[in-house]
Amino acid sequence: MQSLKEITIVFLKLGLTSFGGPAAHVALMERELVTRRAWLSRQTFLDMHAASQIIPGPNSTELALHIGLLRGGYPGFFAAGLAFILPAALIVGSCAYAYQLYGTLPAFASLLYGIKPVIIAVILDALWKLGKSALKTELLFYISFIAALINWAGLNEILVLLISGLAHYSLTRARAPLADAGAALVGTSAIAQIGGGLGLLGTAPQLSGLFLIFLKAGSLLFGGGYVLLAFLRADLVENLGWLTEAQLLDAVAIGQFTPGPLFTTATFIGYLLKGPAGALVATIGIFLPAFVFVALSAPYIPRLRKSPAMSAILDGLNAASLSLMAVVTVNLGVETLQDFPAILITLVSLFLLLRFQVSSTWLVLGGALLGFFMQNSALI
Repeated sequence: MQSLKEITIVFLKLGLTSFGGPAAHVALMERELVTRRAWLSRQTFLDMHAASQIIPGPNSTELALHIGLLRGGYPGFFAAGLAFILPAALIVGSCAYAYQLYGTLPAFASLLYGIKPVIIAVILDALWKLGKSALKTELLFYISFIAALINWAGLNEILVLLISGLAHYSLTRARAPLADAGAALVGTSAIAQIGGGLGLLGTAPQLSGLFLIFLKAGSLLFGGGYVLLAFLRADLVENLGWLTEAQLLDAVAIGQFTPGPLFTTATFIGYLLKGPAGALVATIGIFLPAFVFVALSAPYIPRLRKSPAMSAILDGLNAASLSLMAVVTVNLGVETLQDFPAILITLVSLFLLLRFQVSSTWLVLGGALLGFFMQNSALI
């Protein structure tokens, strides 16, 4: 067990340096908490990652909550979650303030030019290490490969995960009945329906209506930032007219350009609509379901691993989870590695990670400085 202070400091650091979306967040947590600090085994980390993938909400935040609960009980659970979310929420809130003053996004491009190639290296390092634990049989390797192909072809992430888990169970012919696994999946489906009937209050922005919109999003949403964009567009742009298309796109962009959970897009939108109070209400609304879902599901993870049926399904989920990370990494790489300096930063970062176990925090900060100087050298 870790002290509350130690858990808070570690997740504050992760919250300040975790650029690049959920796949990068998972990779940074693996490096910091499994490789460097040995707070949990790689297998336990994989099981928690898989569990966070099959419930709605921000996956990397839910993984942080699982780890905080494991290492510090419920005080650690709240400390990890709040410490991971708070830096991003404050940064995004500050960006919203600047956006209202100037009407444009803050200039992050030069910093991100150096940070994104480092993040790709961190994800590749994590995929290599997690893959050695997750793909422990030839069958799991093939399931992972097929999962990547069908996700690349456009199949929804949650379907890829469930198909992979059930396929591994079926192909290994686990002797135990599917009762335990079925109960877990039915429970998850029931939990995911919470919030589906929430109504919207009024046609003008109100704190209560704002809270309910983001509570519904946090209760039902699978798939991350781009799915969040479609979800919020339906409610806030089309149905209510509270935001313009441009404002919504800027809000999602800020959530992606800043460290920490992408769901802090809610903080930006809340600030635009109702100032600091709106930012607070929207942030609580979208992240509250994650705390509830993890608190309800966490006690079952060790039991599921002891069940032969669910253990087989978890192995398939773990293999598919790595495939989803790999697909995200390829997409990010195509977007990011478009010139020689970016490719070089990735290769050097990967070498430093594999050979010298350099802290990813220092690599991210170094990448940011490199990006700033390289993009602004003509002005210096």
